[in-house]
Amino acid sequence: MKKRKKIYSVFSFLLAGTLCLSMAACGGTPTPAEDETTSSAPLSGALPVKALQPKHVDENPYMAKSDANIHHDGYNTDSTDEILPLGIYPEINVSFETTNPNASPAIYFDNYGHAVVPLLGGIAIRDLNATETKTLGYCSPMQHDGGGYVIQSSYTFLDSKNRVVCPTSNNHVLILRTTEEDGSVIPEFEKVLDIDIKAAAETALGKELTQNLLSVVFDYDGNLWFATGGFRIYPERQQQGVLGYIAHTAIESILNGEQTDLSKAVFVYGLPLGEGAENGIAASKDGAVILTNQNCYLLRAEEGVNVVWCTPYESVGAKVSHDGDKTTGGGLAWGGGCSPTLTPNLVLFTDNADPVKLLALDMKTGEVVASMPVLDDLPDGYQVAVENSAIVYDDGEGTVSTIVCNWFGAGNAGLADPDNDSSIQSYANIYDQNWLMKGNVMIAPGVERVDTLKTADGYEMKSVWSRNDLRDTAIMKLSTATGYIYGYVQDLDTGMWQYIILDFATGETVFTMDVSNKYGYNNMAIGMYTGSNGNTLYCPTGYLELLRLQDRFVYLPELPYREVDLDQAARNVLSQDQFEQDGGEGTVASWHNTATICNVHPNTMVAFRMNNLSGSASDLTLYAYGADGKLEKVGSELWSLTDETGANVTELTDGVLYELRVTVSDGGDFDLSETEKEIKLSVVLGK
Repeated sequence: MKKRKKIYSVFSFLLAGTLCLSMAACGGTPTPAEDETTSSAPLSGALPVKALQPKHVDENPYMAKSDANIHHDGYNTDSTDEILPLGIYPEINVSFETTNPNASPAIYFDNYGHAVVPLLGGIAIRDLNATETKTLGYCSPMQHDGGGYVIQSSYTFLDSKNRVVCPTSNNHVLILRTTEEDGSVIPEFEKVLDIDIKAAAETALGKELTQNLLSVVFDYDGNLWFATGGFRIYPERQQQGVLGYIAHTAIESILNGEQTDLSKAVFVYGLPLGEGAENGIAASKDGAVILTNQNCYLLRAEEGVNVVWCTPYESVGAKVSHDGDKTTGGGLAWGGGCSPTLTPNLVLFTDNADPVKLLALDMKTGEVVASMPVLDDLPDGYQVAVENSAIVYDDGEGTVSTIVCNWFGAGNAGLADPDNDSSIQSYANIYDQNWLMKGNVMIAPGVERVDTLKTADGYEMKSVWSRNDLRDTAIMKLSTATGYIYGYVQDLDTGMWQYIILDFATGETVFTMDVSNKYGYNNMAIGMYTGSNGNTLYCPTGYLELLRLQDRFVYLPELPYREVDLDQAARNVLSQDQFEQDGGEGTVASWHNTATICNVHPNTMVAFRMNNLSGSASDLTLYAYGADGKLEKVGSELWSLTDETGANVTELTDGVLYELRVTVSDGGDFDLSETEKEIKLSVVLGK
């Protein structure tokens, strides 16, 4: 078990009192907490669960089922169905970076829950919860492949076999095998595919490309789509770029060790000079959607690139600060700055007009079916550039919600220089130095939610809420399981960097937790990432610290000086179908909670804190998973529902914090761990 550094903060809705905050490592000797209190201190500020329907994304059979890329899925929704913290005895834990020049700037998760992250120009599986971030396996171009290139992590993703698919700085695409069939990590990743896409595309196009490979994605038939481009594709510079794909049959042949004639497997669509992609690719059952600096395309693989539709949009060109602006930097893109985001019926992105507009295109036809200006009521002295991918949530019932964030000011204005090479992915080259050193006072504010509504006459857009007091560059995340939006901002009055939670429905700030007022705790505009355990929101910082916001939702009531390792605990949404398949009766009444407890007594009481219960306690049945993966009923003598003082409760109110207390025996029926003096308990309530 790993010891962790923690950061604590007092925020307005925590009542007086401190938390029970200490525990021995596995096999170690327990030590008393420095500020020990009882477990009965009430927590009035835990956020009520406001669960939404799961996001409406058709599963891509060629991508991992996990949050497999930096935008979570092939639709680029920037939303997750995983549970995120709710302010239940919250704390911030830290993993220190000692190898990379920066804390992990991108995190993806494979189907085994491994974190896949950039490492020294390559890619690695690392333990992000250790006191010092630990590498379990990796691929280093310098050490393993002769060097001369780096892996471009922004548009790397994981495929359905847990392999890493990644573009490189020398215009290749690689597929790396990272795990054995049992899920164990391979210390040195195996390169199973290596294609020089630029060379293959030039052969197919019959002319030289002057743009580099930017992004890749699998479509729903397993074809690997690619686009060339980068930041600031200026039309007047007349660069030659392409869109295209590598046929699925060729990829499979290569993976099977067979020789393949790429001249018959790589298909391209040559773009007009000066046109190129500036962001990632999205894919759905309808095809691949690519946004260039001038047009949005829907493409299909049909023995060649079939341009199903091409829709132009407006741009005033690359934006930089003017005299009198309160910023010194600018934007990154010449055209629309965010990757396109999909629903089953729509394509959504922002243009780069003045004012910036949100556009909704019909997936089938490319017609603009709705649009409206966004972030158009800022104070004087601020411009708008939406450079981070928008959050898009489709409720499946006719409403698509889009959350857009202003990014203007974070980009280096020097990117406008004719001799600047925007492909150099360094902070100094990409980001404004004043922003890096002075913080979010140097970027423009603005966060807005716009809903696109399906009506009898088509679609219409409306603004639901807008916040001109927030300045976010961290790529906000929506959790459908909790109903909240998660961000990382800076309080401009105090200089304090903070985790922040917004109510999805109202945009109201409902939670903040302080980190530090040191400038280096800037998130560096490289995103936040949701862990697969339902209780972790990772946030990289410039101080080589990877933060993780977590709830202390599980503890030991009889041993208040002992602390459960949150990184060996999980809470996940269990679907009704899975509940029934696993042997449950009735309906799912709680989240699925799991915890591993080390150095236990023969019988140990474990308490799970939850505030999404309602109705009569007598109607509830507790189920525990057995070693066979099936749910078994737990005898009533072994569990109870209590308030935070330990008093039994009979009627439950949604939003009130309760404790599910379960007594489990080491080596007993409900102990899933085979290790002596360690228990693993996995339970769910049914009604």
